[in-house]
Amino acid sequence: MTFSVAHLSDPHISTGPLAGSPALALSRALGRVLTLDPKPDCVVITGDLVDLGRPEEYTALREVIGRFPLPLHLVAGNHDDPGQLLKAFGGTGFLGGTEQTRYRVDYSGFSLVVMDSNVPGSGGGDLGQEQLDWLDQELARRPDTPALVCLHHPPIPVGIPFLDGMRLADGDALAEVVARHRNVARVLVGHIHRPITAAFAGSTLAVAPSTHLQSGLAMRDGLPNYVPEPTSFLLHLHTGTDWVTHVVPVSHAAAPVAGF
Repeated sequence: MTFSVAHLSDPHISTGPLAGSPALALSRALGRVLTLDPKPDCVVITGDLVDLGRPEEYTALREVIGRFPLPLHLVAGNHDDPGQLLKAFGGTGFLGGTEQTRYRVDYSGFSLVVMDSNVPGSGGGDLGQEQLDWLDQELARRPDTPALVCLHHPPIPVGIPFLDGMRLADGDALAEVVARHRNVARVLVGHIHRPITAAFAGSTLAVAPSTHLQSGLAMRDGLPNYVPEPTSFLLHLHTGTDWVTHVVPVSHAAAPVAGF
């Protein structure tokens, strides 16, 4: 049996004179999702849904995703306001039908377990012991069914010092929980604005790129800044025997960044 999850991230929806570009970029990415055959079972957007956490930004986000025909699940990022996110989407399928920013959604072949790593006033993330205990319990509920753990902040350094300083503070504690559950097929995150994969706690960490702007690959100290690289998203596909991850292009052109 095959099934798949489209993994988007960091749309940074905003409002005002320059708001069209991020909204159009997210719309294009979701349109690209719908061209896949077969279509994914669901879509997850791993945080920084909006840019400033304002109510009007979540209204604009709903305008983009409200009529999307596939199940779509939202994750809080450091640019989000969890309270405003709940006011806009609480009780809907976008938050798993719950009134919380941590939740679980069961599909026939897999489970999504969504966590909230937002720390108010900080670019970095933290889950806290209570949420880690909750994750431990949720992963044990269907031990023979693949689980995809979703949050915003990467739990390990990715080699970009500026962003590594804003990673998940309790990443080691998350690793301890994940390592106890062999059914964790992927840990899905965003935040970096680049596609990255790494081994993590006996599973695989998958960082999705932004649907709008990408971070420069600044592997020394300094700001990574944004570069006009093509946009894309990840498709996590269960082939019937194992999980694989594809990078799916959305835009196909970018400004030259080098040559010789």
